[in-house]
Amino acid sequence: MFDAALIQQCADPSLPPAIVERFITEVGVPDPLAVDVRVGNRVVLIPPVRTRDEAMAVVRQYVGRAIVRVGVTQYPAGVGIADASELFDDLVDACANISMGTALFGKVYRIVTRWYGAEPDEAFEDAVLAWRSGFFEGRAVFHESDPGASRSRPMQPPGYVDQDDATLGTHGDIARRQPMAHHDDEDPDKAGIRIDLSRIGSGELE
Repeated sequence: MFDAALIQQCADPSLPPAIVERFITEVGVPDPLAVDVRVGNRVVLIPPVRTRDEAMAVVRQYVGRAIVRVGVTQYPAGVGIADASELFDDLVDACANISMGTALFGKVYRIVTRWYGAEPDEAFEDAVLAWRSGFFEGRAVFHESDPGASRSRPMQPPGYVDQDDATLGTHGDIARRQPMAHHDDEDPDKAGIRIDLSRIGSGELE
């Protein structure tokens, strides 16, 4: 079960409460330490994690090599960072994860609803699909600019990278530094750290 009070307290205020509730119901997981790692369509088997340190060790091990989703909202861990060293434990903090996840989903939802116009229900379903895949109408939505970003931005937890910052380009490029390159169009939230995947044997995947 999800803590309704925690969700209300931590959700990004730019997203209507009813949409927050639907989003958490659709994509959320109760365990804030949950880490999902995938290479293409294959799930990487990882040992159970019991602490924040163990969860973040798994995230840091695989980000840049695979698609890594983390925490209550299954936040895409590689989005908005240039190096794995920039990952913070906030990813596995329930409140911070809800704040970051709803803020990023809010942008995705606004992108999709702008495309649909006056069909909010269908737009929501497609926004959820875009959250899971990272794409909508061929666009990598996590790296798109926010069409309805508020000029008054809420304070974000430490380590949060604002996806709507003016320095972000259409592919998530950050002008002040060299970003993680996206080498596989099917992995929109994959960071560009070049690591040999040959060590991932078939026995580790299912």
